[in-house]
Amino acid sequence: MATTSVTVGREARTRASAVPAGDALTRWYNGFCLSVLLVFAAVWLIPLLWAVDTSLRPEGEIATNPTSWWSSHFSLDAYRAVWNAGDMPKWYLNSAITAVLSAAAAVVVASMAGFALSKVDFSGRRWMFLLVLAGIMIPPQVLIVPMFREFGAMHLLNTYWSIILPAIPTPLAVFVFKQFFDGLPTDLVEAAQMDGASWWRVYRRICLPLTRPAISAVAIFTFVWTWNAFLWPLLTLSSPDVMTIPVGLGTVQSAFGIHYAQIMASAVLGALPLLVVFIVFQRRIVEGIVGTGLKG
Repeated sequence: MATTSVTVGREARTRASAVPAGDALTRWYNGFCLSVLLVFAAVWLIPLLWAVDTSLRPEGEIATNPTSWWSSHFSLDAYRAVWNAGDMPKWYLNSAITAVLSAAAAVVVASMAGFALSKVDFSGRRWMFLLVLAGIMIPPQVLIVPMFREFGAMHLLNTYWSIILPAIPTPLAVFVFKQFFDGLPTDLVEAAQMDGASWWRVYRRICLPLTRPAISAVAIFTFVWTWNAFLWPLLTLSSPDVMTIPVGLGTVQSAFGIHYAQIMASAVLGALPLLVVFIVFQRRIVEGIVGTGLKG
């Protein structure tokens, strides 16, 4: 009996000494991860906060001490100047129209292409997928001149279509949908075909509803890319009535010269809708990335 008690006591002490060591290692690892996240958060947030702070300071104080974070006369004068200098509501509307239509069209086209590459057995499917992947490696700047001539020949310059159409064929979106469709059971498609369902019905009624995370991710990313696009809209949009936010703010900033408060205010106004989109749909973005296999 005494021997059993001693043995039990030793095992209890062994477990007691082992658990704190494991807990300490876990706490150290969690603390390290938290420190890394805080550093990356600071790298992204400090410039944003500095831009907001600069946009609220008087121009004279910025010229005197541009690195200071404090001012005794915070005001919204820079935002009023930017808002009154251009047709901001119209530019916001143009950006919203082009970004929403581009996102919707990209989801439809990319999902159909991804479904065909994943579930439809046709000749040359592997080479077609490799060709799509090769499109990811082509810099967009290489296509500017031929696309400009093409849209000019079709008389689509200075229209919404010149912004929407180039955003639709996105190789990365096709890759995302293909990866997601690859994760769906093949038996599900075969059972539907045995019941007489066509490929279109299988895609629209069975597979597409299961890809909501991928739809959300592609739609959000396409929306952000289209909203932030500057070089291509700058070349194709010349009328203020069809200008998007980046192009319109670029014309306003050129009139400000070295007025840093107005420049920062215009940057904040242009990025504010995207910040709202990310805050509202951040869970959908994470689900879409995890569900497509891009996590590695």
